[in-house]
Amino acid sequence: MDATAAVTPFSTLIRTASHEQHTEAETSTFMSDLLGGRLGVDAYTRYTEQLWFVYRALEEGAQALRNDPVAGPFIQSELMRTAELERDLAHLRGDGWRDGLEPLPATAAYAARVEECARTWPAGYVAHHYTRYLGDLSGGQIIRDKAEKTWGFARKGDGVRFYVFDQIPNPAAFKRGYRELLDALNADDLEKQRVVDECKRAFALNTAVFRELGEAFPLGA
Repeated sequence: MDATAAVTPFSTLIRTASHEQHTEAETSTFMSDLLGGRLGVDAYTRYTEQLWFVYRALEEGAQALRNDPVAGPFIQSELMRTAELERDLAHLRGDGWRDGLEPLPATAAYAARVEECARTWPAGYVAHHYTRYLGDLSGGQIIRDKAEKTWGFARKGDGVRFYVFDQIPNPAAFKRGYRELLDALNADDLEKQRVVDECKRAFALNTAVFRELGEAFPLGA
């Protein structure tokens, strides 16, 4: 890292470095069509299914990292999403929601990478933790609002519980605190650069999922 990077807070560095990938993920054809109300609830359901595979990997991995000096400070119970996703899927797919549930190939690859980082590289796990949860607290709220209006879910109710953080009354303050944790990350400059690279990889993995969802739900098909 150069001298400028040394004085730039790590939270700023990681945000700006991944900006291009972030924009690509946000503006994917699938997400644009979903948020534009051009796809049915079946597409939203399929997307929610993919999230379950990714968050299960994230949150099963979190258990072993609670006392880790690098990743431990980021493991906060108020962020956990798996239980909410399971309630949403029970609402969307019915009681037997697990029957026939399969990840897309891109989702399986994404979840496998999260699991690998959780097992072998705590700082890399932080990159995935950051890209998912801070995104949920920000852009995720737009998805919730659109889903409620497009498919008639109750406000903050079944079907959109994944996006509702009941235990975080002040998301702006929470995100500020999270960025302070990033700035204090227990890693040297070389390791921090590797974390930035993993963050970019996380966005690329996410974009690949959107691409496959787009192929599964093409407009006009």
